[in-house]
Amino acid sequence: MNNKHQCVIEVEALHTQFGNHVVHRDVNLCVNRGEVLTLVGGSGSGKTTLLRQILGLEEPTKGRVKLFGHARHHCDFNQLKNIRNRCGVLFQQGALFSALTVFDNIALPLRELHTLSEKVIRDIVMLKLASVAIAPEHANKMPSDLSGGMIKRVALARALALDPELLFLDEPTAGLDPELSESFVELILSLRREMDLSMVMVTHDLDSLMALSDRIAVLADLQVVVVGTFKEVCHYPHPFIKSFFKNVRNKQSTNNQEETWKIGPMPS
Repeated sequence: MNNKHQCVIEVEALHTQFGNHVVHRDVNLCVNRGEVLTLVGGSGSGKTTLLRQILGLEEPTKGRVKLFGHARHHCDFNQLKNIRNRCGVLFQQGALFSALTVFDNIALPLRELHTLSEKVIRDIVMLKLASVAIAPEHANKMPSDLSGGMIKRVALARALALDPELLFLDEPTAGLDPELSESFVELILSLRREMDLSMVMVTHDLDSLMALSDRIAVLADLQVVVVGTFKEVCHYPHPFIKSFFKNVRNKQSTNNQEETWKIGPMPS
């Protein structure tokens, strides 16, 4: 899996600077095909900036970003369009267009293709709604009529409208209560299996991180300080990591103590 040919995203020697302010210095990262890689880091560590650079919304000062083996700055218009169509984005608060219905929000990226009939678009939209457990009668509602959980699901349906290979998740469970958060994570896991998705996620939610991540990349000190499994990262000696995963270690310690109390001492 570490073979470079398996990378759907390659970040190479990336440097980001705004005036005198350095955000990234020599960032290197590979997202493997089929995995969920989660970006974590403290406030101001450059997670969102890195995500925007991977998506092509910002240009790094130095270095390069490659998606599906293509360096963005070497691509022509048609290649960039093709790359964009192979990616989907779930924004933190859903970012649904308030003036469009649920149906039209999901139909928008399909209509932008200018190759599909309205009948085909309707069939795809209704299929995507069903895939995120939204009933057909909600298709003509406005975003203002939806609950927070429904907004997330509709936004996910829109992100998946073009059947992307690569999905970006920005704080996917932000604003959801624990029960809704858990069901949304289960939905993402189910869709990942069905669609064979690769994912990049940014989150502060430890439960989501543990449930979804294959690997975790920690941004600190202007670079990626460690990339690895949850267990590998959790025990990496760095002040931010120690603080970030403190609650997890405490929870695991408490659970171990509870299990010991339930089992009791072995008879002699």
